[in-house]
Amino acid sequence: MEPIRMVDLRSQYLRIKPEVDAAIQCVLDSTAFIQGEAVSDFEQHLSQYVDSKYVVSCGNGTDALTAALLALGIGPGDEVVTVPFTFIATVEAIAQVGAKPVLVDVREDSYMMDSDKLEAAITPKTKAVIPVHLYGQCADMEAILDIAKKHNISVVEDACQAISAAYTFSDGRVKQAGTMGDIGCLSFFPSKNLGCYGDGGALMTQDEELSVRLRMICRHGSKERYRHEIVGINSRLDTLQAAILNVKLNHLDAFITARKQAADYYHSALSGMEWIVVPQASPNSTHTYHQFTVAVQNGRRDALRQHLASHNIPTMIYYPVPAHLQPAYASLNYRKGDFPVAERLCSEVLSLPMHTELTEEQLEYICQTIKNFPL
Repeated sequence: MEPIRMVDLRSQYLRIKPEVDAAIQCVLDSTAFIQGEAVSDFEQHLSQYVDSKYVVSCGNGTDALTAALLALGIGPGDEVVTVPFTFIATVEAIAQVGAKPVLVDVREDSYMMDSDKLEAAITPKTKAVIPVHLYGQCADMEAILDIAKKHNISVVEDACQAISAAYTFSDGRVKQAGTMGDIGCLSFFPSKNLGCYGDGGALMTQDEELSVRLRMICRHGSKERYRHEIVGINSRLDTLQAAILNVKLNHLDAFITARKQAADYYHSALSGMEWIVVPQASPNSTHTYHQFTVAVQNGRRDALRQHLASHNIPTMIYYPVPAHLQPAYASLNYRKGDFPVAERLCSEVLSLPMHTELTEEQLEYICQTIKNFPL
């Protein structure tokens, strides 16, 4: 059996090597390393794939979140509501623009924003809400959008982990993650379902005016070279990464199918274990399994992780410390116990190997090793 990796990017690359190598060589031949033709090609390709009128590429997912807030005019004195159970970039972007992060707890089942608690967190200073589409599925977007509309606040979707996840509204409409709010943000970090070979990100919107502003912000506040109309940042998707992403986007559906097959195996093998809770699919969303994250109960998480490591099975904890207990955000004056669901999840969640190259032999070994864990 091949060694088990948390993410096997090498094997995936070898599977599509001729296409990727040809795309890279084309960029090398052109020497247009910044804003080359492959960048606009990828933006158009992604726009069609996710059914978003406008796509603006950028340097990474964190920049996407920051640019989204800047484009909406959010800054000092404003508040933005999000969750404590997320990668820190979600909260970091709010702080970077000078706004105050306001947090609400997550749901027990989906690990995402508890929309029932959202409205109570909204104040006259609230300008936006950032739902996080965690691990590969969509948050409770219909309720979140309804609340945002009622209070006239913007919705920025952190879809960095959920490209291609589809959300079905009560009226039958189906929308992809990142295309339902005012702006959606994507990350192309290498381990993502659609990952490049470095850093990369993108913003999605249906609003032409916002798209123009987003593009200006990511290009030093400029439409025309050396003429800077607003204060911006420098955040560009380089041409090599765009060329790689353009190739990989053609394979994304197959990649997600492979992830779902691995997830089905995990579900079948691990469901019914009393001390492990397998991930539950949101009733309105498909799941693309950026991660397969279980909750290990009764204080057994760390011991199980050590047990798996002793059998050469890697795992990760996403995330071990909630945002409100991070030292950098002590000034928000949250305390332990303020968000009990998020805090409990941080002590229980464990992500198992999940990628496109997992074999049935590897999956069987992982699951059997879990079942052999001495209680």
